Amino acid sequence: MNINEKYLPVGTVVLLKNAKKRIMVTGFAATVPGSNGKIYDYIACLYPEGVISSDKNLLFDHDQIDKIYYMGYIDDEWKQTEIKINEILQKKANTYNNQSQTEINEKNESLQNMLNINEDLFN
Repeated sequence: MNINEKYLPVGTVVLLKNAKKRIMVTGFAATVPGSNGKIYDYIACLYPEGVISSDKNLLFDHDQIDKIYYMGYIDDEWKQTEIKINEILQKKANTYNNQSQTEINEKNESLQNMLNINEDLFN
């Protein structure tokens, strides 16, 4: 497995671009409340400190990784989990993209209605 492959297993220790402190992957596909549905690839904690507090998780995306220092444990169970993660994220991405397109269409329709109203006022 190399840096270009998604997803890195739990326990993988990485350094992010422009960072000085290494972090360890502890989970996947996290969102932040109020972030408009943004799904981050990974959840992590500081390395070697580990999880210090439940509200101190780090969220990041795969393309932010600069270097892999240690690869987490990979077995058949992990390989099946990785497949499931990819399937779930693909479904969420499709749903998010569809919702986003619907929102865009609604905003465009609303804008067009406003323009039509303004034309009626000035004609």
